[in-house]
Amino acid sequence: MERRAALLIVDVQNDFCPGGALQIQNGNRVVEPINRAVTYFHAAGLPILASRDWHPPITRHFRPFGGVWPVHCVQGTEGAAFHPGLFLPDETVVLSKGINPELDGYSVFEAITGDGRTLMELLQKLGVLKLYISGLATDYCVLCTTVEALRTGFEVTVLTDAVAGVDIIAGESAVALEDMAKAGAHMALVEDLPAELDMKPPSVG
Repeated sequence: MERRAALLIVDVQNDFCPGGALQIQNGNRVVEPINRAVTYFHAAGLPILASRDWHPPITRHFRPFGGVWPVHCVQGTEGAAFHPGLFLPDETVVLSKGINPELDGYSVFEAITGDGRTLMELLQKLGVLKLYISGLATDYCVLCTTVEALRTGFEVTVLTDAVAGVDIIAGESAVALEDMAKAGAHMALVEDLPAELDMKPPSVG
């Protein structure tokens, strides 16, 4: 079987962008490079997956209930919606995580599709062996997802210009990228994708 690739967009939601309940400084800067990546994968006919935090109103993930984070990305709220500038084609598969009130739900491997499939089940069905990961946040959900993907046998490339981190402690995102590389992840830019996917860039205009 060829090493079929998929693009995984992690948690590009309003609450993680400027003005949101748990805003990442310049978090919305990932939207433009992710949209370019989506264009490449869409043109190549390759799977596009998008995860979202989808927390219940009461969860131990939140500070009022014993967690470390402010209330964010509550199911059905505007804060939980994808950033309005994010381009998600109709065939994009959405996976929701953080649903269990007893778990943080950092890794997309804890997420499920609307019909109840896990990320692992979905990737196996699609024949995907290689993941290109983008989104928010570098030092939490991107890191946890990348490490778990590598541990379970996937080849992983992190699109470094299409991720951004929380950086509660200065430099944590840079350390997270180093940790992902040490675990076996490749690093690339969105502009590298045509060569990575062995395709010509789509024409413009």
